[in-house]
Amino acid sequence: MDKKLGVYICSGCSIGDALDTDKLAQVAQKEYKAPVCRVHSFLCGKEGVELIHKDLQEGSVDSVVIAACSPRVKAEAFALDPCMVQERVNLREHVAWCQKPKDEDTQMMAEDYLRMGIVKAQKMEPLEPVSDEVSKAILVVGGGVTGLTAALEAAAAGYEVVLVEKQAQLGGFVGTLKSRFPRQAPYTEMEPADLADQIQAATYHPKIKVYTSTAITQTSGQPGQFDVTLLKDGDTIVHRVGAIVMATGWKPYDASKLGHLGYGLTPDVVTNVEFENMAAAGPLKRPSDGKAVESVLFVQCAGSRDQAHLPYCSSVCCMATLKHSEYVHQQNADAKVYIIYKDMRTPGQYEKYYAKVQNHPGTFLTKGEVDGVDKAAGGKLAVRVKDTLLGESIQVVVDLVVLATGMVPNSADGEAIRQLHDAQAKVLRNESDTQRQEAEKKAEELKAHEGTEILHLTYRQGPDLPLLRYGFPDSHFVCFPYETRRTGIYAAGTVRAPMDSGHAQEDALGAAMKAIQSTELAAQGQAVHPRSRDMSFPSFFLQRCTQCKRCTEECPFGTLDEDEKGTPKPNPYRCRRCGICMGACPERIISFKNYSVDMIASQIKAIEVPEEDEEKPRVLVFMCENDAYPALDIAGMNRIQYDPSVRIIPLRCLGSMNIVWIADALSGGIDGVMLVGCKYGDDYQCHFAKGSELANRRLENVKETLQRLQLESERIQVTQLAINEYGKLPVLINEFMDKIREIGPNPYKGF
Repeated sequence: MDKKLGVYICSGCSIGDALDTDKLAQVAQKEYKAPVCRVHSFLCGKEGVELIHKDLQEGSVDSVVIAACSPRVKAEAFALDPCMVQERVNLREHVAWCQKPKDEDTQMMAEDYLRMGIVKAQKMEPLEPVSDEVSKAILVVGGGVTGLTAALEAAAAGYEVVLVEKQAQLGGFVGTLKSRFPRQAPYTEMEPADLADQIQAATYHPKIKVYTSTAITQTSGQPGQFDVTLLKDGDTIVHRVGAIVMATGWKPYDASKLGHLGYGLTPDVVTNVEFENMAAAGPLKRPSDGKAVESVLFVQCAGSRDQAHLPYCSSVCCMATLKHSEYVHQQNADAKVYIIYKDMRTPGQYEKYYAKVQNHPGTFLTKGEVDGVDKAAGGKLAVRVKDTLLGESIQVVVDLVVLATGMVPNSADGEAIRQLHDAQAKVLRNESDTQRQEAEKKAEELKAHEGTEILHLTYRQGPDLPLLRYGFPDSHFVCFPYETRRTGIYAAGTVRAPMDSGHAQEDALGAAMKAIQSTELAAQGQAVHPRSRDMSFPSFFLQRCTQCKRCTEECPFGTLDEDEKGTPKPNPYRCRRCGICMGACPERIISFKNYSVDMIASQIKAIEVPEEDEEKPRVLVFMCENDAYPALDIAGMNRIQYDPSVRIIPLRCLGSMNIVWIADALSGGIDGVMLVGCKYGDDYQCHFAKGSELANRRLENVKETLQRLQLESERIQVTQLAINEYGKLPVLINEFMDKIREIGPNPYKGF
């Protein structure tokens, strides 16, 4: 059925001053026979919006192309039926505000963008609302302070909660503490670590079902339809939930690896957790002989910020030591406390508590490095310290040494999961058949390992959340805290990142909110971040599937399982709509109703490529919609001009780029192709976890395509860009255009 396409062109916001909007209208009417094409001076105003709605209500239009401002703005003004075909063409930020007004090249640019928008709309299909029944219950795994807070907050918002704790009682690590850090003004006094009220509130809350001494044996399904199997007292219980909050806490770093700091030398060298337990049990005594403790030396960063042990800071150790020094002085005001630190880190209001403890006359702090711990006369310990603030080495004789060991997340066994990911990475790399087979075998073995899983996911990518740096479940540290690479599963508290109990409670609020959002969006068939509210789903033309497994292996979010032959089995509610699977598929059998290989290819073909003698090059820029596209918007808002020879095509993620588009562009006479994606690495992260990185890897094969076409490799450029680098983007575009002009026209022009 042919679409009734309505094209609406705005002439406001300087668009009409820079462009001939009547000529634009002729493109829609004469070239594409659009039954309705209207130009309005204030399209996002009440009158302009009513004009669009009137045409829709009268039935003269069923699909809409809006040529006005960036699709990233005025979303509410142009909010139409989310299921209908609609496309936005960016004439303001990407043309009128960044190009010379009333210039031939500027007009050509606008006309090409309109053509590209119209052909995409012609290829698009209306979306279909989903009607699947989903659960809005929230599963909270872990009954410590983070899990209790998440459960209570979700229940307070009106959602059913299943709270699972493997121990016999709720409370977690905080429940074992003698006291907590100051959380209220004047931030100088420790607070009781009593969670009795929270535990009672959760236990008797009508919307919370509490399971203690319970393990999860399997989690299958997808957001809105997770089926979680619990094992309690030999009985199996199954709950359907919509989303999961992972709040499994932490464990102390293995101090047996810190023999160089004296651990294991004598019972009088203890960890900070052991010292906390000693203080909670009663008066502080030396473990070796039961004598009262009169002097203590605390070793900060014991195994932390150390590449041989834990490379990261555990956030709470400095505050824990300050609290422990106060325990000592509460028992004996004349006791001597020595704190040897790399740096003292007491963020925010905790600085006031630091000042209070530091001012005690019995507390001595110095920057330094513990060189060794030896036994001394009288059952004491001699601690050698070098690189002190005075530049001298010292020796301190004390009754007790406390090692401030860091925190390790209580996620799945880090080493086993890391081995799994390493094996899967080898599968993805272009290695020999033998190496690939060995890696696949190793991955299958690791996916079945016992004793280390928590969620026991039935995903093909493994039984638990992926663990990346330092063994923490992946969280998008730039834009999306709490998010993991498993849609609908959110990490909170110390399993996500090192933090104190107060921050863990705040973390629980965020994760509970995200879990609620996930269930609500799943109920409407909509995507979660970053393409929030996207109602499209990928479809698979499986008759042409070759079972190459690239889509199942490269999906960052575990959306696809597979049968025994390797045929993908979609789980649509796990999908983030990034299109990485679409870019991965060599057979091009994966598409969305509003985003497909054919749609982008049609947009490329819609670009009018001038003849060689016109000396007007054309360069195609594939631009990630998450950082690069808005960066170019910002450049336009700042009226930064760049070469008008480029044509921008936004991609959901650079990882969705199918290399056939590059071949189509170059064989069609386009002079060069530029790809601009999100930055990735230690300090940045692609919005879809690894899409930008995958695109770079795939482009290694493009050189072969260029050689086959007998074209220069310099005609393709890949760039990573952060959104705040908008000033660099026009420069990069201009430099690439200079390079293309130097290389010369594409020899395929005119063919």
